[in-house]
Amino acid sequence: MSQDEYRRDVLPGHAEFQLPTPAPVQRVNGRRPIPERPADRPADGADVWDQRVAEGLAFLRRRLAGAYEVDEFGFDPELTDALFQPILKVLYRDWFRTEVLGIENVPAEGGGLVVGNHSGTLALDALMLTVAMRDKHPQERHLRLLGADLVFRMPVMSELARAAGATVACNPDAERLMTGGQLVGVFPEGFKGIGKRFADRYKLQRFGRGGFVSAALRTGTPIIPVAIVGAEEIYPILADLKPLARLLGVPYFPVTPTFPLLGPLGLVPLPSKWLIQFCPPIPTAHLTEFADDPLVVYNLADQVRETIQATLHELLEKRPDAFGP
Repeated sequence: MSQDEYRRDVLPGHAEFQLPTPAPVQRVNGRRPIPERPADRPADGADVWDQRVAEGLAFLRRRLAGAYEVDEFGFDPELTDALFQPILKVLYRDWFRTEVLGIENVPAEGGGLVVGNHSGTLALDALMLTVAMRDKHPQERHLRLLGADLVFRMPVMSELARAAGATVACNPDAERLMTGGQLVGVFPEGFKGIGKRFADRYKLQRFGRGGFVSAALRTGTPIIPVAIVGAEEIYPILADLKPLARLLGVPYFPVTPTFPLLGPLGLVPLPSKWLIQFCPPIPTAHLTEFADDPLVVYNLADQVRETIQATLHELLEKRPDAFGP
């Protein structure tokens, strides 16, 4: 049937309708070209892996050539983002299923002091806090942790901690970092917090003499309280073998349901559900002249402590099941 017959008999009333005219076949050297098959094209996944391999080789080349920068404290941002953060993010996202609230309370720029509760036998809460800051903050800010002297007396751990951005917990270092526009993370409970027994979970220990407050006051930087729920359940401390701790020169020797009974396997944290909430910042710029006033320092430290404790209670109500989804 011709096109005219088709329009007249099959499509009456549609005389304007025309079948599309096939495009002429372009021949090369008198031959019809062979269509490209999907297998002949590189897949998107292959492109991604090629890019990752290229980036990995470039990273190794820079490391071997020494073409990277560290600051005066030993912080290596390239190594942190390329190695430390991806490893920690597996725990943060897949194992602990961490949810972050109130990230808008963290300043977009400038210095600040992030003060959190401490728990969990091992200081994984501090590490997860750095991941939360980098993962959820719009500016992907780094959190510079203040660590105990014990961390920086251990040969390998000291180098890793400094490369990840940590430094010794002392006011001069904290003030220099905050004056330079950095966010500084501090846990005033110290070993009293991470070494407390499971029966005392989510009960804040004493904050000491409030040295962190005076550092914020001297620099006029805001204090951002943060409450962390979830770390108390990863290694529940049932007992503390103090004689063994003194023998090893450590603050405590924990006995948990899995350690030391299961040996190294007992170091695997239990998969508790984590919630991290950043509270509204407490300004200090108007109190800089009171940095050496014990009463002002104590009252401000007490305000921070009460804010964190109240927020912990709220988060525990939001998370009725410690190991839920």
